Amino acid sequence: MNRASRQKADHLYLFLATLFITALIVCNLIANKFIVLDLGFKEFRISAGVLPYPITFLITDILSEIYGRKKTNRVVMMGFAALVFTLFILWLGSMFPAIDSSPVSDELYETAYGNSWRVIMSSMVAYLVAQLVDVRLFHFWKDLTGGKHLWLRNNASTVLSQLVDTTLVVCVLFVGTMEWKDIGALIYDGWLFKAGTALLDTPLLYMATWLVRKRLKLKFGQEV
Repeated sequence: MNRASRQKADHLYLFLATLFITALIVCNLIANKFIVLDLGFKEFRISAGVLPYPITFLITDILSEIYGRKKTNRVVMMGFAALVFTLFILWLGSMFPAIDSSPVSDELYETAYGNSWRVIMSSMVAYLVAQLVDVRLFHFWKDLTGGKHLWLRNNASTVLSQLVDTTLVVCVLFVGTMEWKDIGALIYDGWLFKAGTALLDTPLLYMATWLVRKRLKLKFGQEV
Protein backbone atom coordinates (compact mmCIF):
# COMPACT_ATOMS: atom_id res chain seq x y z
CA MET A 1 0.00 0.00 0.00
CA ASN A 2 1.41 3.38 -1.04
CA ARG A 3 1.57 6.46 1.16
CA ALA A 4 -1.61 8.05 -0.25
CA SER A 5 -3.63 4.89 0.29
CA ARG A 6 -2.23 4.54 3.79
CA GLN A 7 -3.37 8.06 4.66
CA LYS A 8 -6.83 7.34 3.28
CA ALA A 9 -6.97 4.15 5.34
CA ASP A 10 -5.94 6.01 8.50
CA HIS A 11 -8.53 8.74 7.93
CA LEU A 12 -11.29 6.18 7.36
CA TYR A 13 -10.25 4.25 10.46
CA LEU A 14 -10.46 7.43 12.53
CA PHE A 15 -13.87 8.29 11.05
CA LEU A 16 -15.31 4.82 11.73
CA ALA A 17 -13.89 4.81 15.27
CA THR A 18 -15.44 8.24 15.93
CA LEU A 19 -18.82 7.17 14.54
CA PHE A 20 -18.69 3.97 16.61
CA ILE A 21 -17.92 5.75 19.89
CA THR A 22 -20.54 8.46 19.25
CA ALA A 23 -23.27 5.88 18.55
CA LEU A 24 -22.21 3.92 21.62
CA ILE A 25 -22.42 6.91 23.99
CA VAL A 26 -25.77 8.06 22.55
CA CYS A 27 -27.15 4.54 23.03
CA ASN A 28 -26.43 4.75 26.73
CA LEU A 29 -27.66 8.30 27.23
CA ILE A 30 -31.13 7.47 25.86
CA ALA A 31 -31.30 3.92 27.19
CA ASN A 32 -33.52 4.84 30.16
CA LYS A 33 -36.46 5.53 27.87
CA PHE A 34 -38.43 2.42 26.88
CA ILE A 35 -40.66 2.58 23.83
CA VAL A 36 -43.03 0.52 21.72
CA LEU A 37 -41.90 0.32 18.11
CA ASP A 38 -44.74 -0.80 15.86
CA LEU A 39 -43.48 -2.17 12.55
CA GLY A 40 -46.86 -3.51 11.48
CA PHE A 41 -46.07 -7.21 11.71
CA LYS A 42 -44.89 -6.89 15.34
CA GLU A 43 -44.67 -4.43 18.20
CA PHE A 44 -41.25 -4.29 19.86
CA ARG A 45 -40.93 -3.22 23.51
CA ILE A 46 -37.37 -1.97 23.56
CA SER A 47 -35.10 0.65 25.06
CA ALA A 48 -34.65 3.70 22.87
CA GLY A 49 -30.94 3.00 23.17
CA VAL A 50 -31.43 -0.11 21.02
CA LEU A 51 -32.28 2.03 17.97
CA PRO A 52 -28.73 3.22 17.15
CA TYR A 53 -26.98 0.20 18.68
CA PRO A 54 -26.95 -2.00 15.53
CA ILE A 55 -24.78 0.68 13.91
CA THR A 56 -21.96 -0.26 16.29
CA PHE A 57 -22.01 -3.88 15.15
CA LEU A 58 -22.08 -2.86 11.48
CA ILE A 59 -19.02 -0.68 12.06
CA THR A 60 -17.10 -3.42 13.88
CA ASP A 61 -17.85 -5.80 11.00
CA ILE A 62 -16.52 -3.24 8.50
CA LEU A 63 -13.44 -2.71 10.66
CA SER A 64 -12.91 -6.45 11.06
CA GLU A 65 -13.15 -7.04 7.32
CA ILE A 66 -10.85 -4.18 6.31
CA TYR A 67 -8.52 -3.60 9.26
CA GLY A 68 -8.37 -6.96 10.99
CA ARG A 69 -9.00 -8.22 14.47
CA LYS A 70 -6.29 -6.31 16.36
CA LYS A 71 -7.30 -2.84 15.15
CA THR A 72 -10.99 -3.63 15.62
CA ASN A 73 -10.43 -4.71 19.22
CA ARG A 74 -8.55 -1.44 19.73
CA VAL A 75 -11.68 0.52 18.77
CA VAL A 76 -13.78 -1.68 21.06
CA MET A 77 -11.50 -0.85 23.99
CA MET A 78 -11.56 2.85 23.07
CA GLY A 79 -15.35 2.67 23.23
CA PHE A 80 -15.14 1.10 26.67
CA ALA A 81 -12.87 3.93 27.86
CA ALA A 82 -15.32 6.48 26.42
CA LEU A 83 -18.16 4.92 28.42
CA VAL A 84 -16.12 5.14 31.62
CA PHE A 85 -15.38 8.80 30.91
CA THR A 86 -19.07 9.48 30.16
CA LEU A 87 -20.06 7.91 33.47
CA PHE A 88 -17.55 10.14 35.28
CA ILE A 89 -18.86 13.30 33.57
CA LEU A 90 -22.49 12.44 34.43
CA TRP A 91 -21.47 11.91 38.06
CA LEU A 92 -19.51 15.18 38.07
CA GLY A 93 -22.55 17.07 36.75
CA SER A 94 -24.66 15.75 39.62
CA MET A 95 -22.19 17.03 42.23
CA PHE A 96 -23.07 20.69 41.64
CA PRO A 97 -26.54 22.12 42.45
CA ALA A 98 -28.45 23.81 39.64
CA ILE A 99 -29.03 27.56 39.87
CA ASP A 100 -32.61 28.85 40.08
CA SER A 101 -32.68 29.96 36.43
CA SER A 102 -31.23 26.70 35.11
CA PRO A 103 -33.42 25.13 32.36
CA VAL A 104 -32.52 21.75 33.84
CA SER A 105 -33.21 21.41 37.55
CA ASP A 106 -31.51 18.95 39.89
CA GLU A 107 -34.69 16.86 39.91
CA LEU A 108 -34.88 16.74 36.10
CA TYR A 109 -31.19 15.90 35.84
CA GLU A 110 -31.65 13.11 38.36
CA THR A 111 -34.70 11.79 36.48
CA ALA A 112 -32.83 11.78 33.16
CA TYR A 113 -29.42 10.59 34.32
CA GLY A 114 -29.81 9.33 37.88
CA ASN A 115 -30.07 5.74 36.73
CA SER A 116 -27.44 6.19 34.01
CA TRP A 117 -24.69 4.77 36.20
CA ARG A 118 -26.55 1.46 36.39
CA VAL A 119 -27.45 1.55 32.71
CA ILE A 120 -23.90 2.36 31.66
CA MET A 121 -22.32 -0.11 34.07
CA SER A 122 -24.55 -2.90 32.79
CA SER A 123 -23.98 -1.75 29.23
CA MET A 124 -20.21 -1.67 29.70
CA VAL A 125 -20.13 -5.27 30.86
CA ALA A 126 -22.48 -6.42 28.11
CA TYR A 127 -20.83 -4.24 25.47
CA LEU A 128 -17.31 -5.42 26.18
CA VAL A 129 -18.28 -9.10 26.21
CA ALA A 130 -20.58 -8.89 23.17
CA GLN A 131 -18.24 -6.83 20.99
CA LEU A 132 -15.26 -9.06 21.71
CA VAL A 133 -17.43 -12.11 21.00
CA ASP A 134 -18.58 -10.48 17.76
CA VAL A 135 -15.02 -9.78 16.59
CA ARG A 136 -13.81 -13.25 17.56
CA LEU A 137 -16.71 -15.02 15.84
CA PHE A 138 -16.34 -12.82 12.75
CA HIS A 139 -12.73 -13.87 12.31
CA PHE A 140 -13.51 -17.49 13.20
CA TRP A 141 -15.97 -17.67 10.30
CA LYS A 142 -13.60 -15.69 8.07
CA ASP A 143 -10.77 -18.16 8.68
CA LEU A 144 -13.11 -21.14 8.36
CA THR A 145 -14.45 -20.01 4.97
CA GLY A 146 -11.13 -18.77 3.65
CA GLY A 147 -12.35 -15.17 3.46
CA LYS A 148 -15.48 -16.08 1.48
CA HIS A 149 -19.18 -15.71 2.40
CA LEU A 150 -19.08 -12.28 4.03
CA TRP A 151 -22.84 -12.53 4.65
CA LEU A 152 -22.27 -15.62 6.82
CA ARG A 153 -19.68 -14.16 9.16
CA ASN A 154 -21.54 -10.85 9.35
CA ASN A 155 -24.84 -12.39 10.40
CA ALA A 156 -23.57 -15.38 12.40
CA SER A 157 -21.27 -13.23 14.53
CA THR A 158 -23.71 -10.36 15.03
CA VAL A 159 -26.83 -12.42 15.78
CA LEU A 160 -25.05 -14.45 18.47
CA SER A 161 -23.23 -11.49 20.01
CA GLN A 162 -26.44 -9.43 20.06
CA LEU A 163 -28.10 -12.20 22.06
CA VAL A 164 -25.25 -12.07 24.57
CA ASP A 165 -25.44 -8.28 24.77
CA THR A 166 -29.23 -8.08 25.17
CA THR A 167 -29.38 -10.84 27.79
CA LEU A 168 -26.62 -9.31 29.92
CA VAL A 169 -28.03 -5.76 29.81
CA VAL A 170 -31.63 -6.72 30.60
CA CYS A 171 -30.62 -9.14 33.37
CA VAL A 172 -28.30 -6.66 35.10
CA LEU A 173 -30.97 -3.95 34.92
CA PHE A 174 -34.08 -5.89 35.91
CA VAL A 175 -33.26 -9.11 37.79
CA GLY A 176 -34.80 -8.68 41.23
CA THR A 177 -37.08 -5.83 40.15
CA MET A 178 -39.13 -7.51 37.41
CA GLU A 179 -40.72 -10.91 36.87
CA TRP A 180 -38.78 -13.38 34.76
CA LYS A 181 -41.49 -13.57 32.09
CA ASP A 182 -41.26 -9.82 31.58
CA ILE A 183 -37.47 -9.99 31.53
CA GLY A 184 -37.68 -12.75 28.93
CA ALA A 185 -40.05 -10.65 26.81
CA LEU A 186 -37.65 -7.68 26.87
CA ILE A 187 -34.70 -9.93 25.95
CA TYR A 188 -36.67 -11.48 23.09
CA ASP A 189 -37.89 -8.17 21.67
CA GLY A 190 -34.50 -6.48 22.01
CA TRP A 191 -32.59 -9.38 20.47
CA LEU A 192 -35.12 -9.91 17.66
CA PHE A 193 -34.95 -6.24 16.69
CA LYS A 194 -31.15 -6.23 16.75
CA ALA A 195 -30.92 -9.52 14.85
CA GLY A 196 -33.39 -8.28 12.25
CA THR A 197 -31.44 -5.08 11.65
CA ALA A 198 -28.25 -7.14 11.41
CA LEU A 199 -29.79 -9.18 8.60
CA LEU A 200 -30.98 -6.01 6.85
CA ASP A 201 -27.59 -4.30 7.04
CA THR A 202 -25.84 -7.09 5.09
CA PRO A 203 -26.21 -5.23 1.75
CA LEU A 204 -24.78 -2.12 3.45
CA LEU A 205 -21.79 -4.13 4.64
CA TYR A 206 -21.14 -5.49 1.14
CA MET A 207 -21.43 -2.03 -0.38
CA ALA A 208 -19.25 -0.39 2.26
CA THR A 209 -16.46 -2.97 2.05
CA TRP A 210 -16.56 -2.88 -1.77
CA LEU A 211 -16.24 0.92 -1.80
CA VAL A 212 -13.44 0.88 0.77
CA ARG A 213 -11.48 -1.79 -1.10
CA LYS A 214 -11.87 0.11 -4.34
CA ARG A 215 -10.73 3.38 -2.74
CA LEU A 216 -7.78 1.79 -0.93
CA LYS A 217 -6.94 -0.53 -3.85
CA LEU A 218 -7.23 -3.66 -1.73
CA LYS A 219 -7.78 -7.14 -3.10
CA PHE A 220 -10.73 -9.21 -1.89
CA GLY A 221 -9.96 -10.53 1.59
CA GLN A 222 -6.91 -8.29 1.97
CA GLU A 223 -6.61 -6.30 5.20
CA VAL A 224 -4.92 -2.97 5.79
